[in-house]
Parts: sequence; structure tokens; C-alpha cells
Amino acid sequence: MNRYPLSGLSPRQLLIRRVKGGIMIVLLLLFALWAGWGWLLLLPFLVDFYFTRFIPWRYLKEHPNGMVRLLGGLLEDIVFVVVTVTIIFTYFFQNFAIPSSSLEKTLLIGDYLFVNKLSYGPRVPMTPLALPLAHNTAFGHKSYLDSPSLPYRRLKGLGKVERNDLVVFNFPAGDTVALSMPNPDYYTLCAQYGREQVWSDRQQFGEVVARPVDRRDHYVKRCVGLPGETVELRANQLYINGKAMANPRQMQLNYFVQTDGTPLSQELLDQLEINDRDVQLIYDYRTSDGGDLSPFLAQMKLAFQSEGSRGYGLIYHLPLTAEMVRVLQAEPYVKGLGVERTTTELSGQVYPLDYATGWTRDDYGPLLIPRKGLTVELTPATLAYYARCIHAYEGHQLEQRPDGVILIDGRPATHYTFAMDYYFMLGDNRHMSADSRYWGFVPEDHVVGKPAFLWLSINSERPLLSGGIRWGRMMRLINGK
Repeated sequence: MNRYPLSGLSPRQLLIRRVKGGIMIVLLLLFALWAGWGWLLLLPFLVDFYFTRFIPWRYLKEHPNGMVRLLGGLLEDIVFVVVTVTIIFTYFFQNFAIPSSSLEKTLLIGDYLFVNKLSYGPRVPMTPLALPLAHNTAFGHKSYLDSPSLPYRRLKGLGKVERNDLVVFNFPAGDTVALSMPNPDYYTLCAQYGREQVWSDRQQFGEVVARPVDRRDHYVKRCVGLPGETVELRANQLYINGKAMANPRQMQLNYFVQTDGTPLSQELLDQLEINDRDVQLIYDYRTSDGGDLSPFLAQMKLAFQSEGSRGYGLIYHLPLTAEMVRVLQAEPYVKGLGVERTTTELSGQVYPLDYATGWTRDDYGPLLIPRKGLTVELTPATLAYYARCIHAYEGHQLEQRPDGVILIDGRPATHYTFAMDYYFMLGDNRHMSADSRYWGFVPEDHVVGKPAFLWLSINSERPLLSGGIRWGRMMRLINGK
């Protein structure tokens, strides 16, 4: 006989409770069928809570001491909320904030959105022992334990990653992080400063830590290249397998805008939804020292003309979409516009960092995106392109001996077959985006989900009650095309 019967309930209340219990048991069975049979460990507790009551579930709330009842009720509510939200965040939806301008105007800094993990199927947590509702840090310390760790496994989802999807993923180059300088990424820091300085200069770079896949920082970009495709950019135009792709409607490039000396008005900038931080006045005839702009204009291939006593007037540097370019060209005081260009001197700043390709931000590739089952010959070029995939993402020991022999897990190898699919990601704000051009491919086990719903948008450049809340962007579904 049970010790804590469901006493005091009318027959109707008892029936309702049993119906609820039956529904919860069916839902648990369905969830276990999808997420794993380990969840059936909860079944005896559900049966007892709704039907048998051998466990004193209401002990704290029915305690004779009023303070115990109060604290017990509060504790039960907190545990219930934390467990429920943790399950929702892990398997269904997760809150996410946009920290950078890489996808403007599609997504803005200060947008808060829910990521749908069902879009591609949620991953089973790879670091299961962690503080609830925390990602990689909490109270200034690591929020998870490195072990035990689980292998990558993705549950059945509603679809797969497709071209032009907005995708949230764990930052691939975030496997190692200099905590005081997380941006640019660790590998770029090593290329710029040298690995020894990054590790030894704690004051500048902070502690260098390693993070497992599911505890790396979240990024959101647009998937432009799918597994097995060849991606290339020529003068900022994207080509896939040699075919030019349609650009996203909100794609931006950095432009130089010359006026006759008339400033761009705040009203016009607000109309175009250009952030104050993105507008730079790089030449002002009123404060110019008369220096020769010709070398700079020639390097950028800008056909700007001097305006007599006003010199070159005012020259701004700011990001613009194609529609914004048309709006500015219609302004009578705008004398010229020209897109920002990169030079071959900057080629060493793009992926792969340690191999001379001659590629730049604007002219990149062609580069073959790995897919599961694809076999490539191991040459100096393919090693440069795919060494991180082989070593960091697929977990093999990779070594090249002085005589040129390549060893994978200690064995000589001339070819390599990929175990995972990979994706190539770009930001819509092409000149202001740290994306696959700088840190390479996104492995399938890094994919988190798809932005689904924008519930809040805050403009930090405006007072909260005077334009700080972007009411027109809130409470809407995210299309992203």
C-alpha cells in the first residue's frame, strides 16, 4: 500500500489527474522514441507522481513549518522552470542575440531571436554536465565539465541545410580562444603575432583555453555553399560551380560616397537605417591639409573629381545595399560613389592563413567544399585547405615529414576521405563580416539551427524610449531570403 495516497481528491479530480498522467506518459514515450530510450528512466517517476504516490512529492509544500512550506514551494517552482526551459533550449528553441553587423540589414545588432533547432535536428549534448541555461561561462568561470563527453549525434529534424539559409552554428575556429582577445580568432592572432607571444602575453591576450564543439561561441551567417560544391568570389560576385548566384536582397558592400561639401543628413541616414557607428567621414575639405588624394583614389579606382575651392568636398565611407545606392545617387549633392576594393597585399589575411593563394576578401577561390565520402589527393594545396578538417574537426593526427611523406594517425597517406559534410558561410554585410573567407568551413556537427522568430530589437545608439526600441521589427517570423 502506498504511503502518500491521492487523498482529498473527488472522483472527477482523480479522473482528470489520471488523464493528465496518461497524456504525459504518452508524450514521454514519443520523446524517448525520438531523443533516446534513456529518457524512459523518468517513466517510474511519472507513474508514481500521477498514480501511485509512493514518493512524498508534496512533502515540502505540506510541511507544518510555514517557512519550510514557503521555501519548499519556491524551490519546486525554480526546479520545474529550470528543467523545463533547459529541455526546450536543448531540443527545440533557444534564445540568441545578434552581436555584430555581419548580416545587416537582414539581422541587426541588438536583435533578439529564437533559433529553431528542429529545422535541422537538435544535437544530443556533447558536454552533458553543465550549469543549466549557461553556454560556456558563468560568473566569470567555465560553466561545464569537459568529461564525460558524448560523441556527435543529431536527432531527426524537419529538413537539412539549404543554400541561402540563415544558419546558427558554433564558431569552428573557436576551439581555442584567447579570453582577453576573442576577436579576431586564435588562429588569426597566431598568424599576426606569433603563437609564442599569444600564449606568453597574458596581459594582452589573457588565458588561452580550449572549448568542445557545443560550447564554442555562436555565430549566424548565410549558407552559400553546400557540401561538394566549388565556391568562388570574383569582384564580390558569388559563383557556385562556375555559375553566378543571385545576391541576397539586403546584401551590403562598403562604399565611398563623395558630396559637394553638403553633409549627409541624420534624417537621410535614419531613413536608410544606417547605424551611426558605420558612417565614417574620411575626407573633409574644411579641415583638409591639402594632401594629395590621388594615390588613394587610384588604388580604390575611384573617379572622384575635385570641386574647386571645396576640393573633394566630403567623402564618406559606409555600407550600402543596391537600393541604398540608388537612393543616394538621386541626391543632387552626391557627386560620386565607388565600392571599396581590397588589394593583393591583404591576401594573407584570408583562409588558409599559412598558404599563399593570392586570394582576397573580394576575389576568393575557387575552393572545393568537402562532403561526406569525398576523397581528395593530399598535396600541399589540399593540405592547406583541409588540414583543419582532418585534424581539428575529424580528430585525426596529421603530420608531414621533412621528406614530404604525409602521415595520418601515424600511417603514410596519399589520399583522404571526409567523414562529415561541410558548409561555406558568408555574411550579407560582405565587407564587414568575419566568415568562411577568414576561418574556413563549418562542419555539420557545428550546426545549431535556423533563426525563426524575432521577439525584440534594441538600438543601442538611441535612448531606449526615443528610438531605442525598433517596434517595427519585433514579434515577427524571420524569412531571411
